[in-house]
Amino acid sequence: MPQQQPKSNTPYKVKKGEDYMNGKQIAHFRKILEDIKLELGQDIDRTVHTMQDEATVFADPNDRASQESDMALELRNRDRERKLIKKINETIAKIDSTDSDEYGYCNTCGIEIGLKRLEARPTATLCIDCKTLDEIRERQLAK
Repeated sequence: MPQQQPKSNTPYKVKKGEDYMNGKQIAHFRKILEDIKLELGQDIDRTVHTMQDEATVFADPNDRASQESDMALELRNRDRERKLIKKINETIAKIDSTDSDEYGYCNTCGIEIGLKRLEARPTATLCIDCKTLDEIRERQLAK
């Protein structure tokens, strides 16, 4: 999955006695999400233009196969980014919801996800413990 946090955003500095997920923190994470969304949109646009420019028909089957392989990889990456944009939109909607104070809290157990985890993955919906259990369950079901 592409890196979620643009390099331009600096980590949030917690002030002593500051409440978790106060207005400043929410605004900080909303900006990170908007920046990621913008960056991903630009990447997608760049890919579309590049694919249109490189739509060459090669006579050599090896060249054609290589081009098709490159395009397939690029499309797979863009599909992942499209899914991430969808998740970012859902997270922003959750933040903007007037009756919701859910952002930053685990969907499973309700405890704080934590600022450091949200800095690394601003779309996180599970605390690290619940996510770990979720991944263990996934591995067990895959066997």
